[in-house]
Amino acid sequence: MITKSTLSPELMQALHDGLVIPAHPLALDENRKLDERHQRALTRYYMASGAGGIAIGVHSTQFEIRDEQYNLFEPVLRMAAEEIDKAKLERPFIKVAGICGPTKQALAETRIALDLGYDAALLSMGGLNGWSEQEILKRTEEVAALMPVIGFYMQPSVGGRIFTYDFWLQFSEIPNVVAIKMAPFNRYQSIDVARAVCHSSRRDEIALYTGNDDNIVNDLLTTFRFNVDGVTVEKSIVGGLLGHWAVWTNKAVKQLEDIKDIRDNAEIPREWLTLNIQVTDSNAAFFDPAHQFEGCIPGIHEVLRRQGLLKGTWCLNPNETLSPGQSEEIDRVYDQYPHLHDDEFVATHLKDWLS
Repeated sequence: MITKSTLSPELMQALHDGLVIPAHPLALDENRKLDERHQRALTRYYMASGAGGIAIGVHSTQFEIRDEQYNLFEPVLRMAAEEIDKAKLERPFIKVAGICGPTKQALAETRIALDLGYDAALLSMGGLNGWSEQEILKRTEEVAALMPVIGFYMQPSVGGRIFTYDFWLQFSEIPNVVAIKMAPFNRYQSIDVARAVCHSSRRDEIALYTGNDDNIVNDLLTTFRFNVDGVTVEKSIVGGLLGHWAVWTNKAVKQLEDIKDIRDNAEIPREWLTLNIQVTDSNAAFFDPAHQFEGCIPGIHEVLRRQGLLKGTWCLNPNETLSPGQSEEIDRVYDQYPHLHDDEFVATHLKDWLS
C-alpha cells in the first residue's frame, strides 16, 4: 500500500526560495520513435545548466505519450529519473511528474511517478471541461493524498479552462498542495490565484510559480500585496516552471539568480522591463501565438535542434510542425538578442551529454 509522500524540508525550502524548472521535451528520431540518446542528453543539459528541477510528462513532453500506441509515459519518466539519480547532485533538484486525465488515470500516473522516485505531481486540469469545479477539487484531494501537488492554471488555447477565485481559494486549502503554476497567460486570472493563496490559511505552505511564458521576468519581479482581515499579506512569484525554459536554460538560471539579488530592493532597475519584453519577444518566436500556439512544441524543438540537443523537430502527431514563417522568427530573435541564448555553453558540453 502506497502511503502519502511529502516533500523533504530541503526540497520544500528550495521550492520556496525559487527554482528554474524546465518543462522537459520529448526526443524523437525521424521515424517518430523515442530517441533515448537525445532524451537523456536533454536531462543532462538541464542539470548542467543549473536548473533546480525538471517537469516531465507535461504539455511540452506531448500528452500523446499516454496513448496506447506509444505507451511512453513510464519510459520517459524513468529515463529522466535515472539520469538525475546517476548525477548525484549536491544541490536540491525536484523531480516533477505531469499528471493528467480523470481521477482513475491521474491516480494511476501518480503511482507510477511515486514508484520512480518523483517528488511532486504537476496536476493538469486539461481535458476535464465537463467537470464541475467541485469534482476537480475532489480529484486534486485524491492525488494530494498520495503525492505533493503543484496546481496548474493552463491557458485555454492549449487545453486549459478558466476557474473562479473561489476554486483557487478552496484549492489552496487542500493539504499537500505545495505550489501553484500560474499559466493562464492572463493578468486578471493570475491575480485570482495569488489573491486566493494570500487569503488561504495555507499561504505560507504554497509557493507561487510562473508559467506565464509571455510575462516571465515581470512575474518574477512581482510581489502581490493584499489586505486580509486587516493584515497586509504579501506573496511573490519565486520561480518558474516553464516550457520557455526548456531552451536557453543556462541563461534563464542566471536571470533568476540576478532577479533574486534585486527583487527585494526598493527600486528595480528599469532595464529589467526591457529584458522582459526581449524574453517575451523570443517566446513569441518559439511558442507561435501568431498561429494560436500551433507551433509551440516544434518551436522549442527547433531551438534544441539548432543546438544539437535534438535531431529534429518531429512530434508524435505528424500534423504538429513549425508554422509558416516560424523558423524565420527564430532567426530574428537569435539576431536581436544574442545575450539570451546559451549556444556557447551547449557547444562546450554537448559531446559529453550525448556520450
